[in-house]
Amino acid sequence: REDRSVLELLQSNYTFVNEQLAAVYGIPEIKGAEMRRIELPSDSMRGGVLTMGSVLTVTSNPTRTSPVKRGKWILENILGAPPAPPPPDIPSLEDAKPKGAEKSLTQRELLALHREDPKCATCHERMDPLGLALENFNAFGRQRTHESGQLIDPSGELATGEKFSGARDLKQSLIEKHRVEFYRVVTEKLLTYILGRGVEYYDVPTVDAIVARLDRDNGRFSTLLLSVLESAPFQQRRVAARDGSQGSKLVAHPVSTSSAP
Repeated sequence: REDRSVLELLQSNYTFVNEQLAAVYGIPEIKGAEMRRIELPSDSMRGGVLTMGSVLTVTSNPTRTSPVKRGKWILENILGAPPAPPPPDIPSLEDAKPKGAEKSLTQRELLALHREDPKCATCHERMDPLGLALENFNAFGRQRTHESGQLIDPSGELATGEKFSGARDLKQSLIEKHRVEFYRVVTEKLLTYILGRGVEYYDVPTVDAIVARLDRDNGRFSTLLLSVLESAPFQQRRVAARDGSQGSKLVAHPVSTSSAP
């Protein structure tokens, strides 16, 4: 309704909470079950989908965080660059802990040991920094500063060289350096939803054009939506015949933008 940029899905100075969710986020003075928009302080790590409690929880294990799952989620759903499937017979992360170790290791320490296996290193070098940037949130999405009695280090470096010191820096790096990749992911997901099919190789010119237009318009949502509706894949979809026969026909769906809100 406000035609804001889709980049606010990555970073924003507001979030939506009710009393129950506000308690998880550590936000005081919120009463009632109704979800409401609140402004966040400038130093908040909330804002955007990466640090939403639901995303943080679904990308965790039942009893601990999972930087691997979180990193994989970002690669797939934000950057559109999913890692390759793991090779067979890969040991669990917990198995990387040396037998007889006296102290509990942090996720960062366990992953460092896990990456010593050459079979694991290639994919984990891409996933781990992204997931470790979110280690200031526990498996339920609550903020924290320590793990296993040690101060959490959420810093890291993207595979493309951008360094970050934590979740806020990571989100800013994604916006500044990787917004085009995010525009492509959002475009492909909306096309998939509206067309009712996956994006194919012959849709690449359409996706490229929409992404370029989005970048020119600072990611405005109306640009994304109208570009998809005006695209050839939507305007000239093949639909099944209404009489139940096996044939199909090409149907044009003219869209007028003159009266668009």
